[in-house]
Amino acid sequence: MTQEKQQRFRLPAFCSLAGTVILLCVIGAFLPLTIPNLLGYQIYEVVSGSMEPEIPVGSVIYVKAAAPEEIGEGEIIAFMRNSSVITHRVEENRFVEGEFITKGDANSKEDVMPVDYDSLIGKVTCHIPVLGILLSVLASGVGKLYAGAFAACGFMFLMLAEKIRERQEG
Repeated sequence: MTQEKQQRFRLPAFCSLAGTVILLCVIGAFLPLTIPNLLGYQIYEVVSGSMEPEIPVGSVIYVKAAAPEEIGEGEIIAFMRNSSVITHRVEENRFVEGEFITKGDANSKEDVMPVDYDSLIGKVTCHIPVLGILLSVLASGVGKLYAGAFAACGFMFLMLAEKIRERQEG
């Protein structure tokens, strides 16, 4: 193949590759938000240091609903308190009273107020450091706007590659 023909194939190949990579990055950025939701998990960003170093600030936690009776000592739970989601470790599960005694790993003492079973959201099954910051940006209006713009750029690269190929063939 001559050098001129090789150059004719490079530009559409580059545009196709760039468009595909951009689209895969946009899709990949939203996977940590969508797939766990489809599997029944709730996703929260950690905004306080009460569970450090186990769960650092800026982490994302994946919470799966669980029956209060199934939660054991040492497990990490998420619960509602004053319209905020709290994540702490169970120190004691008081079955008779229907409540948990909890404590943040970074706190020196147990929480003052027990957690009623009704306040339980579920058990923390997984956490990923730093991902919470990225996901909160993506979930914002501006983040969605940027993701849409990047996806549009990816589609434009793919369309450009196709147009270049059509011109070269015609």
